[in-house]
Amino acid sequence: MRLHYSTTSSTQNEFDRLPRLPLTLHRGNQSIETIGLVDSGATVNVLPYDIGLTLGGIWDDRKAIIPLSGNLGNQLAMPFSTLGKIGEFPQVELLFAWVQRPNIPLILGQTNFFLEFDVCFYRSQSAFEVKPKSLLEKPN
Repeated sequence: MRLHYSTTSSTQNEFDRLPRLPLTLHRGNQSIETIGLVDSGATVNVLPYDIGLTLGGIWDDRKAIIPLSGNLGNQLAMPFSTLGKIGEFPQVELLFAWVQRPNIPLILGQTNFFLEFDVCFYRSQSAFEVKPKSLLEKPN
């Protein structure tokens, strides 16, 4: 699946384009269509507070045990598991650090988005490709 980098506002220019991926998250009887920022520099997937609530999550400060770094360095997060569906690909389990902070993007990072999907960036073309991980046979 090949996609183009995009912006979040018509007032942004080509330098504001980033690899944003439409996906559907499912948990129990709840689902939400959303956009995730594909970020190879992010250690973990990050789930915004409002999306976690929509998916039936209940915040518990005692379970907020995941320390974050970077722009979210002063935040603690809770583990949050959901099923993710991207295009026509098979559904996969996605593990998130759920942050109790408004107005942050959904981030798809190394754990575990990049463990489930192979991604190739073509920044000069403002495009990227995503496909399910390669299931190559291990040599004996």
